[in-house]
Amino acid sequence: MASKTANNGKNVLISINPATLEVLGEIPMKTPQEVKEAVRGADRAFDGWAGLGVAERGRYLLKVRDYLLEHVDAYCDVISKENGKPRLEALSAELFLVTDLITYYVKRAPELLKDRPISLHNPIFKATKSSKLVYEPLGVMAVVSPWNYPFAIPMSGILFSLLAGNTVLFKPASDTAMIGLKIDEALNKGAGLPEGVFTTIIASGRAMGTALFEPPVRKVIFTGSTDVGKKINAICAKNLIPTVMELGGKDPMVVCEDADLELASRGAVWGAFMNCGQVCASIERVYVARPIYDRFVELCVEKTKALRVGQDLDHEVDIGPLANEEQLGIVEAHIRDALEKGARILTGGKRIQGLQGYFWEPTILVDVNHTMDCMTEETFGPTLPIMPFDSEDEAVRLANDSVFGLTASVWTKDPAKGDAIARRLQGGTVTVNDHAYTYGVCETPWQGMKESGIGRSHSDAGLMEMVFPKHVNTDHSLGFMKRRMWWYPYSSAAYEVQKMAFNAFVHAKAFPKFLLSVATRKDYRKTLY
Repeated sequence: MASKTANNGKNVLISINPATLEVLGEIPMKTPQEVKEAVRGADRAFDGWAGLGVAERGRYLLKVRDYLLEHVDAYCDVISKENGKPRLEALSAELFLVTDLITYYVKRAPELLKDRPISLHNPIFKATKSSKLVYEPLGVMAVVSPWNYPFAIPMSGILFSLLAGNTVLFKPASDTAMIGLKIDEALNKGAGLPEGVFTTIIASGRAMGTALFEPPVRKVIFTGSTDVGKKINAICAKNLIPTVMELGGKDPMVVCEDADLELASRGAVWGAFMNCGQVCASIERVYVARPIYDRFVELCVEKTKALRVGQDLDHEVDIGPLANEEQLGIVEAHIRDALEKGARILTGGKRIQGLQGYFWEPTILVDVNHTMDCMTEETFGPTLPIMPFDSEDEAVRLANDSVFGLTASVWTKDPAKGDAIARRLQGGTVTVNDHAYTYGVCETPWQGMKESGIGRSHSDAGLMEMVFPKHVNTDHSLGFMKRRMWWYPYSSAAYEVQKMAFNAFVHAKAFPKFLLSVATRKDYRKTLY
């Protein structure tokens, strides 16, 4: 995606098909004034949208789901053309995930968001007070999304925000702005949301400025690179605006000696090359028990050579192009660095001749180590570096040797061993005998640790990121107590009674003595009643 100034003086984005480099369309960009008005519009719309209640908001979202089901082929086509992924991946990893999330959480949200009583253990408070949590929407939310999963990732934050009662400003990635407009279509045309509830902002960085990261925006949901996430987080911090950040990954795969090699090699090839490796949860490094290392590598090479790379025209392609030229350059640089430091390529390793777009051969690297960028920095491309280990302790140490902590996987026939190793690996999600797929399971959390993120998306926890749990406490002693026992006036009698209360709450057998004291000390009772 590139930007330019059109003849009418308006800036536009030019959408490029990464498989053919042909122009897909031109998209007008908002001016700074239009961005500011969009923010004000979302703020004005908040009270009305929040006031509808979760059930009514859910009915709007079911219209979004039904619109997507009616136009599923059109959505898969535009995702494939602008992002490059095969249509089957657009269907399974983008459209299906979103429709499932809507169906499940429209039913579940009323239970999650209803007022929740808090049981008070203190006998005095229990007798006269009640507490509850009231889950309130935050206000205006900013959802800033990446280009690798340009439909499913932003829709997760958008749908949870809307369901919770917030209004949303959506900034799609420049490389996939047309897909961003399709999201806008589903929500505003398909569901007919009230004006200002959901607004898509396609603008240059200069035009947008910091408008999405300062009041009246109340929370930012960002998915993208760690470097950009840190910059956005710093801007938000100046205004004490909280964030949810799903950032980079360098996700390890640990293959134990007793693993099913056929299963593990299939999982490695899919986990490394799905979406052309442009997945924060891609398998980016593999550690294999030395006794099975050679056979595992052999099976991976065999399966990688069978992959079909190209533009998806007839559903006969497994891997599409990289999404943009910049990412292709990173892949090339990581491979060059590895080769200079002693790595070997067993298959792939270069651009595909005869194809115009950003195509790169799926690549397997061996003789790799942690001095190489391909083992320490996020590649985000179709590479699979494989390294042997001599003990499970070494495998865990190598897997955890990273600033990232998004996902990891363990492969073994022994469930107990898999669980034990999974508990030692540093990641927001660790799977046993599979990898990465849990982003498609809407009731499980998606989260990172270390430099892989802050907060959670998906799952009940993801919905609760979109609300503020306000505590409401009510006193029920009106009419028979004229003050609370911790109020003025202070006195020696009050001090002695409070000492007895202190002991009574620690030792239950002392509580009757405390009650007797309150009942018999007239000098104290008369101040209470």
